[in-house]
Amino acid sequence: MPYSYMDMQALSRFLGMDIRKARKAAQRGDIPCQKVGGQLRFNRAEVTEWLQQQMGSMQKSNLQDLDKGIAADRETDATDMLISPLLRNEAICVDLHARTKKSVLSQLTKLAESTGLLWDSEGLNESLIQREELCSTAMPGGIAIPHPRKHDQYMQEDTILVIARTGNGIGFGSPDGGMTDLFFMLCSPDDRHHLHILARLCQMLYENDFVNQLRYAVDADEICNLMITREQEILAQH
Repeated sequence: MPYSYMDMQALSRFLGMDIRKARKAAQRGDIPCQKVGGQLRFNRAEVTEWLQQQMGSMQKSNLQDLDKGIAADRETDATDMLISPLLRNEAICVDLHARTKKSVLSQLTKLAESTGLLWDSEGLNESLIQREELCSTAMPGGIAIPHPRKHDQYMQEDTILVIARTGNGIGFGSPDGGMTDLFFMLCSPDDRHHLHILARLCQMLYENDFVNQLRYAVDADEICNLMITREQEILAQH
């Protein structure tokens, strides 16, 4: 079967979900799928888009299963650190001066540019805007994970993670109607790597105590230390 499509068994492995549960979800229309010759088939691009929109509302156990499933699909060790290797002080800002969604995205792009890994800053900023217009990346609890909708290998040299905090909350379209003050901008040239990082990051941000620690961190060094410790805790639970 071409890489762009998965059958029922491949999908269940990818999601880390029991095949019967995955089939029922697909039959209900919860997971985007098509019927070919009486069999369910899943377009990877459509599943990727669906997952990006669903992860912010997934239960912790589902995120853990997804993390393991994507690791198996990528043929990588499920206990590999994903977030910690991406942390760069120059891409972390604890006092982002922005008052609107577009100004947040613009400044996140500038932080990404400071890593030296970004080749097309204008393209990234436009991609972030387009993604937000399609569906907000804000999550309950004052968090947002902006990212491009499509993964362009010509946009950057490697995966980039930007972390920023605003002094005042920004109206970012959170499903709970609240303001957003913590931003994690993710840009990866590979869709599976992107999803894996996103699943890990959502697990890390699931605990309110940790999120509040990030809110009170004094500088980039403290943010890095908190993120590394938290990822180690997540991996210890696998």
